[in-house]
Amino acid sequence: MNIAKTAGLVLALLMASGCAGPELDDGQAPRLQETFAPAHRQKMPDLAGTAIDGRPIAVHDYRGNVLVVNAWASWCGPCRAEARDLSAVHTTLRTRGVRVMGVDTDASRAAGAAFAREHHLTYRSLHDPKIVQLLRIPKGLVNPQGYPYTFVVDRQGRIAAARMGQISRAELDALVEPLL
Repeated sequence: MNIAKTAGLVLALLMASGCAGPELDDGQAPRLQETFAPAHRQKMPDLAGTAIDGRPIAVHDYRGNVLVVNAWASWCGPCRAEARDLSAVHTTLRTRGVRVMGVDTDASRAAGAAFAREHHLTYRSLHDPKIVQLLRIPKGLVNPQGYPYTFVVDRQGRIAAARMGQISRAELDALVEPLL
């Protein structure tokens, strides 16, 4: 087997395991979290396209709200584990101006829709199977080949926080609260 095929196989196995790279001693993928002071926040690109429900969706639909953007795939274990917490944030903080928008990277829209039904997602998700939209995210904030990852966008449309790896309700609350 040549080097390119071997590297591709290793990457595919890492992605299938829901892992973005090397593991820590506890078996978890390393987590990266960064928050940005207002003066250092970059503009969130207007990710746009068709949602898994077949209707148009775009980041600009949520302007004026604090927006949590979460990239996920149905085969990703950590994505499955965090889905309930993302839905809870979308539902319970909605009256305070917080919204969640998912970005589904599954090859088929049907797989993403099945995931949304199975996990009772209360928010909509952009279908981005070739990660064309996600590659518009400013470079260096996350590894776009590892899932899940999450951005918190302030009311002015700027990235206030970036998080690589599974995120909990408590972590989401801590990132969102200062922006309310």
